[in-house]
Amino acid sequence: MRVEHGYLLRIYVGEGDKHNGRPLYEWIVAQAHDRQLSGATAYRGLMGFGPHTRVIHTFKIERLAEDLPITIEIVDSRDKVNEFLTFIEQQISSNLSATMQMIEIRSIQGRTS
Repeated sequence: MRVEHGYLLRIYVGEGDKHNGRPLYEWIVAQAHDRQLSGATAYRGLMGFGPHTRVIHTFKIERLAEDLPITIEIVDSRDKVNEFLTFIEQQISSNLSATMQMIEIRSIQGRTS
């Protein structure tokens, strides 16, 4: 097993957030792919709220289910994650929240038959 250090960037957006008419989370993941970051995944939350939210968004209430929370996780080196976050901040007009933490990346090699 190979172990190296990397960084995990989490970006928090709403499902209804857009960038040039496209869902913001889709645009962010596509930008991470275009810039060849190691990996990116978007998760749709079942329930949540943020600092600019007046109500709790949940899938249980039909009228609020349109703007559920989305978390985008991106993994790479500290430099590439910082560079990517700077790029995102320059491209979007809305406010978003993000966290970053150091992680261990373990490459697990399976046995071949």
